[in-house]
Amino acid sequence: MTTQTYVAGTGKRKCAIARVKLFPGGNGRIMVNGKPYEELFPRLTHQRAILQPFIVTETTGKFDVEAKVEGGGISAWADAIRHGISRALATYNENFKPLLRYAGLLTRDARVKERKKYGLKRARKAPQYTKR
Repeated sequence: MTTQTYVAGTGKRKCAIARVKLFPGGNGRIMVNGKPYEELFPRLTHQRAILQPFIVTETTGKFDVEAKVEGGGISAWADAIRHGISRALATYNENFKPLLRYAGLLTRDARVKERKKYGLKRARKAPQYTKR
């Protein structure tokens, strides 16, 4: 599978980074870190997130996907893979770009965890105020 030509895309979400390879003419197999994606993502919401770019562009089952993901957690992984697949599809066919853009799949979700501030318990939670 690695000798074939592929289209690459990099997806990011929170601290997760996904390097995605899209192989045209495949049978729809999605491998994440060497395992089938159903094995790593048992929740249907994560599986739907990964398949969303294919559903939007109506190319379900026409590409094989090989993704390597590191950093972050399971939800960030799924969103990073979705972002990477979307970018690779936009590179593969320029006609997919407006569809993916309209669905909001090409925009990188920039929300990350806010840092903890001194004097506070968390990023914004302050200790209880006492008058006396």
